[in-house]
Amino acid sequence: FPQQVTRQMVMNFLAGGAAANVFAKANNIRVRVVDAGVAGEPLAHPALISRNIAAGTKNFLHEAAMSEAQLQQALRFGRELGASAGGEAAIFGEMGIANTSSASLIAHKLGHIALEDCVGRGTGVDDAGLKRKLDILARACARTGELDALGALREYGGFEVAQIAGAMIGAAQQGKIVLVDGFIASAAALAAVGLAPALHDYLVFAHRSAEGGHRFILALMEARPLLQLDMRLGEGTGGALAWPLLRAAAAMVNNMASFESAGISGGA
Repeated sequence: FPQQVTRQMVMNFLAGGAAANVFAKANNIRVRVVDAGVAGEPLAHPALISRNIAAGTKNFLHEAAMSEAQLQQALRFGRELGASAGGEAAIFGEMGIANTSSASLIAHKLGHIALEDCVGRGTGVDDAGLKRKLDILARACARTGELDALGALREYGGFEVAQIAGAMIGAAQQGKIVLVDGFIASAAALAAVGLAPALHDYLVFAHRSAEGGHRFILALMEARPLLQLDMRLGEGTGGALAWPLLRAAAAMVNNMASFESAGISGGA
C-alpha cells in the first residue's frame, strides 16, 4: 500500500471505523490514538494525541532511521503514555505502512534470527515483492554490525516502534500487565526487554501472527501466545481479542470456589 494509507488509517481510527475500534468497543476497551511521527503535514483532530517526533524517519537503507536525540524523545514520550494509561492492563497497537520491515531488522539484529526468517509478506506482497523486500532489507542490514536495543531502535525503528517500547516500560513501571499484540509490537517488546529486563514478567503475548518472523520472536522470548488465528492486522487487534481471556483468568483465580470452600469431596 502507498505511504498515505498510514494517514488515512489514523483518521479512520479517530472516526471509530477500524477493526481495532470495533474489537475495542465489543470488549469495553478505551482507545487512544497517538501520532508518533506520521509523514506529511501534521495531522489535526481534537481526539488525536500528538507526540510527533518528525514527519517520518530517515531512509534506513542509507542512514540511521533517527538521531539519538529523537530516539530518547520517542522513548520518553512512550514511557509517559504507558504510565498514564488507565486500568490494570495496556495494549499497544500500531499503524505504519512498511513497519514489518522495521520489525524484521530489529528482530534480526537483537535476536540473531536469520533475516529470511524475519521477513514476511506484510500487508500481502506477491513473490516478486517479497524478493525485493528481502534484498533491500539485506542491504540495509549490511550497513551496521552488532547492535544493542538502543542501537537497533535508532538504526531501524519507526517512531511508533520506539514509542511502543517506551510505553511498555512505562506501563509496567506502574504495575500494569502489558498485553503484547503481533509481530511489530513483539519486536518493540524485544527491544524494550533489552532496555528493561524486568519488563518480561509483565508481558502477556496475545496471539501468534501470520507474519512468519513472529514465531521466532515468540520462541526467543519463551512466550506462549493465547491465540493463533492467522491474523496480520496490527492495530492492537490481537490484544483486544485476547483481553476477555485475561479477564476470565483473573476472575477464575479470584472468584472460583475451591473444592474445600465449596464442600466438594476430594479424590479417593
